[in-house]
Amino acid sequence: MPQPLSQRTASFTDSVIRRMTRVSLQYNAVNLSQGFPDFDPPQAILERLAEVAHEGPHQYAITWGAQNFREALAKKQSHYMGRSIDPNSEIVATCGSTEAMMCAMMTVTNPGDKVIVFSPFYENYGADTILSGAEPIYVPLVPPSFTFDPEVLEDAFRQHPKALVLCNPSNPCGRVFTREELEVIASLAEKYDTYVITDEVYEHIVYAPRKHTYFATLPGMWERTISCSSLSKTYSITGWRLGYIIAPAEIIDRAKKVHDFLTVGCAAPLMEAVLPALGFGQDYYDSLLAKYAHKKELFLKGLDALGIVHNDPEGAYYVMLDISEYGYDSDLQFCEDLAREVGVGAVPGSSFFREPVNHLIRMHFAKNDETLNEALNRLEAIQKLKK
Repeated sequence: MPQPLSQRTASFTDSVIRRMTRVSLQYNAVNLSQGFPDFDPPQAILERLAEVAHEGPHQYAITWGAQNFREALAKKQSHYMGRSIDPNSEIVATCGSTEAMMCAMMTVTNPGDKVIVFSPFYENYGADTILSGAEPIYVPLVPPSFTFDPEVLEDAFRQHPKALVLCNPSNPCGRVFTREELEVIASLAEKYDTYVITDEVYEHIVYAPRKHTYFATLPGMWERTISCSSLSKTYSITGWRLGYIIAPAEIIDRAKKVHDFLTVGCAAPLMEAVLPALGFGQDYYDSLLAKYAHKKELFLKGLDALGIVHNDPEGAYYVMLDISEYGYDSDLQFCEDLAREVGVGAVPGSSFFREPVNHLIRMHFAKNDETLNEALNRLEAIQKLKK
C-alpha cells in the first residue's frame, strides 16, 4: 500500500455549502444555500465582456493584476476607504477573495502560529489556517445578537496569536461590527502585536442605520491590516473570481510572491471587462443597497408570516433561521429533508460554528423576487417536517 496521505488535510470534509447546492439540484429545490444571485451583472460589464471576447487580452496579465485593473481598483477603494492607495505597491489581484484570504494567511503566519477566528465563520477560514500550518482559536459570536465578549476575546489574544480573521459584514450571520467593537479588536491587536486579516466582500451591502468601517482605517491599524475583498458580490459576478488584497507595501511585496506561486494570476479578459464597473458612481452602490434592502424586507416579512424564527441581518444577504421547534438533532438532516420534502435549499448552521450549534440554518436572499416568492410559497409546507 502507498504511504498515508496528508495528516494536515485528513480532517477536511467537502464544502457543506457547495454540497447543499448539489442537494438542491438533486431535488429541484430553490437553492437558497450557496450565496450567488440568479440575476445578471450590470449591463456595462456584459457589453464590455462581449467586446473583450474579440479584442482580448487573452494571455497572461502581470501576475499581481493588470495595470489598468489595479489603477481602477485603487481609485475606487481610495475613495471608499478614505486613504490614497498605491496601485503598484499596495494591491495584489487574486482569484476571488477565497485566494486572497489564503494568500494573506500564508503571508503572515508560520507553522505553529495561532490565529483567532470568530465563530460562526465562513467555512474556509479554519481550513486556511490549517493549510498554513497554523492553529485556529475560536471566539464565539453569541446568538441571536452575534456579539462577542471582550474578556473572552482578550483570553484568546493572551495566547499571542499571529493574526485575527475579521469578516465584516459577517457571513453567515449578517453581523456588522460597530466602530466601538472594532476599536476593541484594534486595541487588542496593538497590545498583543497581532495582524488582522479582514474579509470585507459585503462592504457595500450594509443596512441602515449600520455603517461599514474599514478596519484598516482605524488609528494605527493600516500597518497591521491585510484587507481582503472581491468584486463577486458587489457586481453579481461570483463566477468571475476576481478578488484582491490591499495592505502596506512590505506586506504586499510578500503577498505578491505567495499569490504568484498559488495561482499565477487572475483571468486577463475578466479584469479588462470589469473596468466599467470600477468606474461606477455612488448611484450604483446606492441602488445595490436599495435592491438588497428590498429583498431582505420581502424575504424576512415572508418568514414572519409563516411563523419562522430568524435573526435580522445588519449586512450581507444571509439570514439564520431557528429550527428548534422541528425536533431535529441534526441540522444537516433537516436541510436534506427540507430540500427533498419542501423544495428549498439551505445550509446547516453547524458548518459555521465551532460550538455544538445544531438549531440554526442559513438561507440567503440574493435572488429575483420571483425566486424568493417561490421559496416562501414552498416554505408554507415546512410544518410537515415537525417530529
